[in-house]
Amino acid sequence: MVGKHPCPECGANLEWNARAQSLKCPYCGTVVPWSEEVREELGQAVVEQDLAEALRNPQNGRGWGPQRYEVQCQNCRAISVFVDGRVAQRCDFCGSPSIVAHEERSDAITPQSILPFKVSDGQIRDRIRQWYGSRWFAPNKLKHAALTDTLHGVYLPYWTFDAHVSARWQAEAGYYYYTTETYRDASGNTQTREVRHVRWESASGSLRHFFDDALVPGTVGVHTDLLRQVEPFPTTTDLQPYTPEFVRGWTVERYQVDLRKAAQLNEQDMDAEVRALCARQIPGDTYRNLQVQRTYSGRTFKHVLVPVWLVGYTYGSQNYQIVANGYTGAIAGERPYSWVKIGLAVVAALIIAVLVWSVAQNA
Repeated sequence: MVGKHPCPECGANLEWNARAQSLKCPYCGTVVPWSEEVREELGQAVVEQDLAEALRNPQNGRGWGPQRYEVQCQNCRAISVFVDGRVAQRCDFCGSPSIVAHEERSDAITPQSILPFKVSDGQIRDRIRQWYGSRWFAPNKLKHAALTDTLHGVYLPYWTFDAHVSARWQAEAGYYYYTTETYRDASGNTQTREVRHVRWESASGSLRHFFDDALVPGTVGVHTDLLRQVEPFPTTTDLQPYTPEFVRGWTVERYQVDLRKAAQLNEQDMDAEVRALCARQIPGDTYRNLQVQRTYSGRTFKHVLVPVWLVGYTYGSQNYQIVANGYTGAIAGERPYSWVKIGLAVVAALIIAVLVWSVAQNA
């Protein structure tokens, strides 16, 4: 359990500040540079955990810090974790006020490492406004709404996986060749054309590959398709050892895709990529009947927290999200469409088409 890091001026607990890229006191504003000495004081090195051993013996890793409190949203089912007594009145993921206390599971694997926020809320607000402005068919009411007022910084649970793979493949490689054939067209005239054929030959090969920090999200609070659009998170290079200073003042989501399920999803992703890598080795112009035998070894994992800026809003009867990578600033979002604008655009296109046709007929 990592101890508190007090402000040198007033004694309050320091928190990570994205704009300053340092620890900062939320009360008196004192900034403590994030030096190597602070890193050594607050945390240990980020290490990979053996996957097979963790699946055999689920157990807690490093703690979240003192005074952990969990709540679950009864609408979207996201579980939020708060440190040092902070509470919420509404769900940060969907805005619902229906949140209840949630009991911590005894087999929870707590995060060992974290990717701190690097892009500040002010920078993200500007980018989201630009994103709004570029949505041509969004309702005008949406463009003028102060949606950035609902902006929240949240740490999302992710699993990262490493693995070595050794694979052998067999397939039939196809080589194109062409012949000329004669035929009669609809008018009875004799014509010639090139006809493509495929010559099939047996092929085989082998593959060795290393998967480094393949990502599997453990969140249910943020829409997966949006997350995939704002990835990657640089977990291979910029992770920091977990410490409560990073999450004080922020919302943290508790994973609900557990390690076993995440490992299964990771294996499915690796299988698909291994098959694609083997397919690239097949000679010729096309292939069929590809068969792959693969063996994974040295599988390790980390449970990490990654930073996301999130806007959740309701328009009509639908809920929408806008997600921004808190480290790179990449943005992806959902928004409603104005059918009035779309209808006017269709009418305008039809009018232009009719005018072009009229000019062509009179030319």
